[in-house]
Amino acid sequence: MKLSVTSRVSALFQTDGGLSYSRILRYFYPECITALIIYFLPYCIDCYFICNLKSTNLYAVSGIVDNFLTMFLKAAEGLSIGTVIVAGYHNGLKEYKKAGEAFVDAFWTVIGVGALVSVTLYFMVSAICHFNNFSPDMIDQGIPYLQIKSASIFFMFIYFALVGFLRAIKNTFVPMVVFAIGSVIFVLVDYLLIFGAYGFPQMCLLGSAVASLAQYLSMSVIMFIYLAYTKNHEKYGLSFLTKNISFCRIKQLLMFSIPVLIDKVSIAFAYAWLGSCMSHMGPMAGAAFSSVKLMERFAFLPAIAFAQVITFLVSNDVGGGRWKDIHANIKRVVIMAVLFVGIIVIVGSMWPYVFVNLFDRNREFGHLVATIFPALSILILIDLLQLILSAALRGAGDVKTVMITRVAIIAGFFIPSTYIIAMFPFKTLVSKMLVTYAAFLIGNGLMSIVYVFRLRQKHWKKQNEKVVCDE
Repeated sequence: MKLSVTSRVSALFQTDGGLSYSRILRYFYPECITALIIYFLPYCIDCYFICNLKSTNLYAVSGIVDNFLTMFLKAAEGLSIGTVIVAGYHNGLKEYKKAGEAFVDAFWTVIGVGALVSVTLYFMVSAICHFNNFSPDMIDQGIPYLQIKSASIFFMFIYFALVGFLRAIKNTFVPMVVFAIGSVIFVLVDYLLIFGAYGFPQMCLLGSAVASLAQYLSMSVIMFIYLAYTKNHEKYGLSFLTKNISFCRIKQLLMFSIPVLIDKVSIAFAYAWLGSCMSHMGPMAGAAFSSVKLMERFAFLPAIAFAQVITFLVSNDVGGGRWKDIHANIKRVVIMAVLFVGIIVIVGSMWPYVFVNLFDRNREFGHLVATIFPALSILILIDLLQLILSAALRGAGDVKTVMITRVAIIAGFFIPSTYIIAMFPFKTLVSKMLVTYAAFLIGNGLMSIVYVFRLRQKHWKKQNEKVVCDE
């Protein structure tokens, strides 16, 4: 019996084909550092500053609103990916002028979408606050906070449009540096304006929104300066005002962007819906949800990095039909992701107050987080699986499966289940929060089942839609 167990464990870690664990880890480490800088540290520092205002309402407003605005961040990322594909196609053929023209078309398209989103958000801030069931005091704080955030959304779209072009011409270093500079600007302005340090006005929560505006505005300006004063300007013939707009290229951009956009926005909307459900349970539930999500975001940093790695590993193997290597790499990445994330989840479950007390300065909602996070730990690992598998499918060019699966499960399972849960009388707030959050994670588990069946099929085909226009 012992030999049987040992052999099964050995078989789990030993897979023929693919890259070695050490080789995958060499790809993983820089991606993990990047994810830490981009997805966690600035947001975590901002939350820490806000919680030092010792207002649970302000902390809840910040967490719920930022959770809601993540949808538009994902929309900008989706359009950026379309820019990478359309401009990158011509760059790969060394048609540099056409690559520049494609980028200009994409840029103005993204600008138009960003302006529409920003203006719509500005005039809907009151409706958004009521959708999240904010109290009158929270609405007074939330409306101006959201209005300033809506302006930052516009510059965020500009930034991602510019980043898309640099990635299309295989320049990933400059975007990383610019984002690092933007993060430093955000933290500095955030501190100065939230607390009114060194003679600056004390704006409290509004200081965080202004810091976000300063971050994306400065990053956009830096990117414009870089493109204007480097060889890329002449090489690609960049001219934002004199080029004729090609509606054919705009159509191609949207064709590539929309599936990814829907995919990313759908999962972000599910988080926004979950946040709204928690907010309807009161400020304490909203604040506790913000902390649980922050802990989950930290635990998921290795998974986010591994997802980036598996995407480009699969994309490199699909063209050669190396299915054995693909499955071996996916298996190894899943094993390492579970180990890395599992360790963080276990530590967070055993000593939750070490983390929560950093943000619960009034000791009002920490007990909710300390109960909910350990109870959801297993389901969080299941959520990890769908993240890795969906990234593998994207690497294979199968973005439609991910998009359809996410939309179907969110609309057909998660949202209806929240209505059913709301009908039941729960004895405690903890139990209601726990069941609601579990419904979200179970939905992600259902996505994983679909992805597993899809990955077992042998007839993947990379999406080779025509990128060139026939104008």
